[in-house]
Amino acid sequence: MPAGGRALLALLGLPALLALGCAADSDSAEGGPERRRPGPGPACPRDCGCTQEGVVDCGGIDLKEFPLLLPELTNHLSLQNNQIEEIFPEELARLYRLETLNLQNNRLTSKGLPEEAFEHLENLNYLYLANNKLTVAPKFLPNTLISADFAANYLTKIYGLTFGQKPNLRSVYLHNNKLSDAGLPDNMFNGSNNVEILIMSSNFLKYVPKNLPPALYKLHLQSNKLEKIPKGAFSELAGLRELYLQNNYLSNEGMDNETFWKLSSLEYLDLSSNNLSQIPNGLPRNIVLLHLEKNAIKVIDRDVLTQIKNLEYLLLHNNKLKARGIHPLAFQGLKKLHTVHLYNNMLERIPSGLPRRVKTLMILHNQISEINRNDFATTYFLEELNLSYNKITSPQIHREAFRKLRQLKSLDLSGNNLHTVPFGFPKNLQVLKLKENEISIIPKGTLSGMTKLRELYLSNNKLKVNSIYSRAWRELSSLQSLDMAGNQLTSIPLGLPESLEYLYLQNNKITTVSENAFESTPKIKGIYLRFNKIAVGALKESIFQNLKHLQVLDIEGNLEFSNSSKNKDDSEEEMEDEEEEEEEELR
Repeated sequence: MPAGGRALLALLGLPALLALGCAADSDSAEGGPERRRPGPGPACPRDCGCTQEGVVDCGGIDLKEFPLLLPELTNHLSLQNNQIEEIFPEELARLYRLETLNLQNNRLTSKGLPEEAFEHLENLNYLYLANNKLTVAPKFLPNTLISADFAANYLTKIYGLTFGQKPNLRSVYLHNNKLSDAGLPDNMFNGSNNVEILIMSSNFLKYVPKNLPPALYKLHLQSNKLEKIPKGAFSELAGLRELYLQNNYLSNEGMDNETFWKLSSLEYLDLSSNNLSQIPNGLPRNIVLLHLEKNAIKVIDRDVLTQIKNLEYLLLHNNKLKARGIHPLAFQGLKKLHTVHLYNNMLERIPSGLPRRVKTLMILHNQISEINRNDFATTYFLEELNLSYNKITSPQIHREAFRKLRQLKSLDLSGNNLHTVPFGFPKNLQVLKLKENEISIIPKGTLSGMTKLRELYLSNNKLKVNSIYSRAWRELSSLQSLDMAGNQLTSIPLGLPESLEYLYLQNNKITTVSENAFESTPKIKGIYLRFNKIAVGALKESIFQNLKHLQVLDIEGNLEFSNSSKNKDDSEEEMEDEEEEEEEELR
């Protein structure tokens, strides 16, 4: 939207989102009582606000009818958030200077909006009719129009001159209507070649509309019924930067090798939640973000991605990919590709030929059972690796599998079949997640040298105090958070690092807490011991008296506490009964 348009919206007390078809907030800071005071001049309607500059604000005052006798020099009229059902053309015709008309969030029907309603508004630039009950668009709109918002109505038909022959038109919002292909004229934007934003999502379109304006840079067609993209549908859109096609019925048969090729400026393409079985050919080289998740893609051929030289984000999760379906050279030359999502596929191993400069790699929820020595031998820049919820076992992780990952900061192996903590973790790790495995042993040396580790998650395993090698915690000199909830610990682990701030030990079998349990952790802020078996006398005040930073001590739900509390309540009730009996005898 031009800067002048935004200024007008601000002047009317409307949020900038108004231009996107969002409802205005009638309780905004500029919508208080002060704003509603009648301004100068006798013609200002009751409860409205009027200014000498021609701004009339009657928004959110429960109007049932279009206000009569508005100031003739009105140039910005705000009537949003009312209950108006009908517009009187003769009243609108008087407002010949009107530039902005906001009627969104009313009860207007097509019957209550005559065809000639806007015929004489020769200066109208901005028209907001979102969230009404219109079934057909107005036949004629002024050719001075810059932005038109008809979102969230019941539109089934657009006419040739609704948006045609308007050289100044820049943005059109038609989302959340009931438009089908039959309701759109072939010349819908004839003579309106400067439209830059077209939002037609959540309708009933089966085909991409014909003759789209060549100036488009943002096109929303998601959540329709699209089955086919006609040949040449995008061939004139050299300036298009964002194309949203997700949540349709598009298949590879519904497009050809040149469907997207002419979109030389395209940076964002969303084809998720369709019926694709492979990545479309002919994708333009300037795409930065490519959404292909939630399809039925089984293969990635050698040359289908390599021409997209600017690709940074590739989202392929929730497909049917197997490792053998990904060509070893599928990512060759993609030097900017740093984020790849492959989770919820059918990968039985780590795919070969991963992007060399990938920083974030999500391969969780697959069928991977092993990590071989050279699976990550070329991904030197990897910073976040998620392998959780696969079928990886401890013996199947090669000790040198992570040797090249010197920049890796976060590694997630949760939800696998690990029985011991594996060897060979990168020394620069800051976050290590091993929760929900079958880990019963932390062997000597598995945590050695990990001086930068800040967070370690070991919850829901089978760890016991004596199954952890003696100096394990002291080697983690930067550890701030240790989660060992849901294990088989019977006491607080000894030798915890001085840096520790949060310790999670809930749902264990801890029965005692020694006097020196927290001597090594003076910075600790939170201790969570809920649902253990700690006896009342096992917790002495002296245990915590030197912990100056302690903010949370959670000891609820311990069995002995509950039983002791119950016994205490029973004893008190018995004493009260005895006292009542003694008083009765004295009487």
